[in-house]
Amino acid sequence: MRPHSRSRTSLITLLTGVLITSLLPAGSAAAAPEGTATGAIAAGHGGKPDYRNARLPIDRRVDDLLRRMTLAEKVGQMAQAERAAVDADPTLVAQWGLGSLLSGGGSVPTPNTPEAWVSMINNFQRQAMSTRLGIPIIYGVDAVHGHANVYGATVFPHNIGLGATRNPALVRQIGKATGEEVKATGIPWNFAPCLCVSRDERWGRAYEAFSEEPRLVGELSSYIDGLRDAGVLATVKHYAGDGDTEYDQAAADANESLPPGSQRYVIDQGVTVTTRADFARTNLAPFWTALRRHDVDSVMPSFSSVDWIEDGIGNPVKMHAHKELLTDVLKGAQRFKGFVVSDWEGIHQIPDPDEPGVAGLTAYKVRTSVNAGIDMFMVPNNAKHFIDLLLAEVRAGRVSQSRIDDAVRRILRAKFEIGLFERPYASADDVDEVGSRAHRALARRAVAESQVLLKNSNRALPLRRDARIYVAGRNADDIGNQAGGWTITWQGASGDIIPGTTILEGIREVAPRARVTYSADGSAPTAGSDVAVVVVGETPYAEGFGDVGGPECAWCTTPQQEEKSLSLQAGDRAVIERVCGAIDTCVVLVVSGRPQVVTDQLGQMDALVASWLPGSEGAGVADVLFGRRPFTGRLSVSWPRSEAQVPINVGDRNYRPLFPYGYGLRTR
Repeated sequence: MRPHSRSRTSLITLLTGVLITSLLPAGSAAAAPEGTATGAIAAGHGGKPDYRNARLPIDRRVDDLLRRMTLAEKVGQMAQAERAAVDADPTLVAQWGLGSLLSGGGSVPTPNTPEAWVSMINNFQRQAMSTRLGIPIIYGVDAVHGHANVYGATVFPHNIGLGATRNPALVRQIGKATGEEVKATGIPWNFAPCLCVSRDERWGRAYEAFSEEPRLVGELSSYIDGLRDAGVLATVKHYAGDGDTEYDQAAADANESLPPGSQRYVIDQGVTVTTRADFARTNLAPFWTALRRHDVDSVMPSFSSVDWIEDGIGNPVKMHAHKELLTDVLKGAQRFKGFVVSDWEGIHQIPDPDEPGVAGLTAYKVRTSVNAGIDMFMVPNNAKHFIDLLLAEVRAGRVSQSRIDDAVRRILRAKFEIGLFERPYASADDVDEVGSRAHRALARRAVAESQVLLKNSNRALPLRRDARIYVAGRNADDIGNQAGGWTITWQGASGDIIPGTTILEGIREVAPRARVTYSADGSAPTAGSDVAVVVVGETPYAEGFGDVGGPECAWCTTPQQEEKSLSLQAGDRAVIERVCGAIDTCVVLVVSGRPQVVTDQLGQMDALVASWLPGSEGAGVADVLFGRRPFTGRLSVSWPRSEAQVPINVGDRNYRPLFPYGYGLRTR
């Protein structure tokens, strides 16, 4: 059964430490009657309507615009479509009155250049500006480790590596650089940062989290300020609990005998089974830090569900339908004034008791999510259907006019704050920011600071720059593998997919006097080598396709179709055994989105480095290998001794990982 009003108040008290006796009333403006306000717009002071007057306070401008809008115009502002849904006919932006567009992973213009992005977005914006009120669209993108949808952009280390830097100032600089590249392509809104807390290494999005420890995640929300420094809106996600969901062993077992198209995620988008107190301490804490310290304009709910133990296990509620957490806590107790944007087709997953077999939109799913507190809806391929359903729900009285006005007020306020009404069109003047020398230098520094030295017997590192070096392993010279998911496409790809420097190329650049032999599989002769550098690890994945035991990505490159595991792949183990057994000094680098179990191979290694997913600047790895920069990184997650230990997190009873949270050797 759902908690009654008293237990909900208790949750708010628990989460904020303040007794909330009443929730903040949502501001609302009287909606214009449908079918009216289609003529000329009445002018305000200075011969133009108040909402067009940049000298007036934003709230006054929002009030003025809201009063002029019809219900249909308001509902259109709540819909966000994918660019591909309107690209063939951009007039749909005006016809439907859309408030927003986005590019999903891999959804790009042709050619995929910064100039083409600016042109495309301006083309869509012209349609929005042609409407009666001329309300600009706001365009969003997942630039989660740099603007990696764009060919030539700077690709920074994924968050798990940035967590190892323990450097909020550096992370803010990365946010600013990313924002500058995003803004240069005409985009004012980034669906980042992820403030999830990764509590299970088997999760396919583990690399999107800064850490398993809530305090560190909150500290690195400094990324938000960096985006704002560049004039880009941030989105904190995924609110909340997506890194703390239960592993579905039954689904994992079933996947073994199912074809790829029928396999299921086994931890991503799952259920967080927890008490309210533990949820507050672990999953909500980073969000509260971000709201308290930074200017947060949008929040994205998680695909996952929450099942309160206090209410009895077995009645989970999808975050996209969670009024308690979205409205009562986030907007009420935490006084969040920005807007809540759904994730990709997130409301589709809300169970409809009347139409349980419908996987798409239904009236129930729409009204439930709107009434729960979502303001803008990422409905990439069915925006018009969403608009029609929501209009019908309002007319039937199942969604109030005041709820619509509250949602639209929040969206419009963000658009005014970012200056879209004064500068709706993008300029191509700054396209040189994309992949600039300064940004690549920053990324290279971030790579170096993210490297964690886990073992260094007999001072194997740093290497001599005139050494005879045998480089092996499939991830030594594969920039796609070292960039990971969310690079050019949603799942990323193995191979030469972006400009940049592989680790092998970085070794040759940093140590030009070294004599380097490269053999991916370690089959080339090893005689005469002073030291081996073996680079192993994972191939790219994203979301549930990275779940250990999860589904296979049938359309991905062949290397990506390997079974996901927390242990090294057989080929990687073979290379380590072959090369480390033949060369006296052996350094192993693990390029991965999460720890890999290496306990059985550790004795063969003189040095072990967690290199994470460094992105486009592999020379940053070489910088620490040769001592140009010191090793300073510290583990942002626990490194398990065995797969049987997983999940393992600092503070657990009987905590005995191979390397504990915070561990990291230094070379200076």
